[in-house]
Amino acid sequence: MWSNTSAASFLLTGFPGLEAAHHWISIPFCAVYFSVLLGNSTLLYLIKDDHTLHEPMYYFLAMLAGTDLMVTLTTMPTVMGVLWMNYRKIYPGACFMQAYFIHSLSVVESGVLLAMAYDRFIAIRNPLRYTSVLTNTRVVKLGVGIFLRGFMSIVPLIVRLFSFSYCHSHTLNHAFCLHQEVMKLACADITFNRIYPVILVSITFFLDSLIILFSYILILKTVMGIASAEERAKALNTCMSHICCVLVFYVTVIGLTFIHRFGKNVPHVVHIIMSYVYFLFPPLMNPIIYSIKTKQIQSGIRRLLSKQKFGS
Repeated sequence: MWSNTSAASFLLTGFPGLEAAHHWISIPFCAVYFSVLLGNSTLLYLIKDDHTLHEPMYYFLAMLAGTDLMVTLTTMPTVMGVLWMNYRKIYPGACFMQAYFIHSLSVVESGVLLAMAYDRFIAIRNPLRYTSVLTNTRVVKLGVGIFLRGFMSIVPLIVRLFSFSYCHSHTLNHAFCLHQEVMKLACADITFNRIYPVILVSITFFLDSLIILFSYILILKTVMGIASAEERAKALNTCMSHICCVLVFYVTVIGLTFIHRFGKNVPHVVHIIMSYVYFLFPPLMNPIIYSIKTKQIQSGIRRLLSKQKFGS
């Protein structure tokens, strides 16, 4: 029995029953992690280096890429440690901080997607006022607000984890720490830790998704009022990348929620795979989506490749 958080450590779990295959399982994980790091780092470099991308839309994209990078770097060390070296031990302080960053960055990502919807809303509904509304100062303020909301909202949950005693078990279900798993191991009253996340999800993920949906209804109404079919298609095309990223993010959120809430008869390995999909699929797909759908990003990549070619 554990008397306090400093008396022991937690044990992470890879894929139960498939421990002998962990080295093989690590190969696709390594490829995905490498792709995520390469894709999002490339986006950040292009936006910093290319002055034609110094616009609000791409500043928000840089925030999205930075958030995806941080999520990836938060989970990668423990996941690869378990798969490569079967290193399962994690100390409580490190576990709680990992959970803090994972959950905070999820709220941040939702906020960034909301800000990107606001950017498209202003660009299409009020194009003549776009540059005066979304100034660099306002973009910075929005970015700071998004990150403060994400990182401050999770603090009450994580602070309480440090005060709990843990005596039920020391084994977690994933190769990374999640608040909802850690709190169940506590020998304490966890009522607050059960109720607060429900409220938080309602006023962040749920509210953000509703505002994004409403903004696109207004955008669609504006686009349908454009006389030229070519101009309508052009206006909608500027939104497609963001719409795809929103769908990738929220579909994985909804899928993971349904699996955890209603998938009691689903094999445990499916729960684990869905968790990895939630943390890895959006960071993997976001750079791909913007590379395929955005001509300015495509041009930047071509310039970067030609620069490397001639530089070598």
